[in-house]
Amino acid sequence: MGNVEDALIREIYRINAHLPARRTTLKSLLSEERPGVRLRDGSWHGFRRSELEKIALLLDPGDDEKLLLPVVLEIVTDFRGYFRVRGRTAVKLIDRILGTYDPLDEPEERLYPRYLLPRVRRELPTTTTYAFISE
Repeated sequence: MGNVEDALIREIYRINAHLPARRTTLKSLLSEERPGVRLRDGSWHGFRRSELEKIALLLDPGDDEKLLLPVVLEIVTDFRGYFRVRGRTAVKLIDRILGTYDPLDEPEERLYPRYLLPRVRRELPTTTTYAFISE
C-alpha cells in the first residue's frame, strides 16, 4: 500500500506546483513596486495592484499585516462539495467578498460551498489560488 500512497503524494505535490513557495503580507505587497511571489515551480506570480488596494479597503486597520497572500482555497478530498479557507483574516476577507461577514463569528477556518468558488475567483483572481489536499 505504501507505493500507492507515495504515488498519490507525488501527484498531489505535482498538481500543487503552482502554490507559492512563501506567502507575503498584504502590507508588504502594497509597498512593492512589482508585487508578487515566487511559486514552488520557480515561476513568478504577480498581483494586480488594484486588487490589493480593494482588499485593503475591505479589511480592518492592522489586518494588512496579518493577511498572507495569495489566499489559499483548499479543495479537500474529505469535504465533497466544499472548499476550506484557513486563517482568521483570510476568512474575514472571503466572508466580506461574499457578503456574509459577521463580526461576532470570526473563526480560524471556514468551509464554503464549492459553488461559491467561481464568485470568489472572479472577485479576487490574482490574490487567491487553489490547493488540492488529500486528508
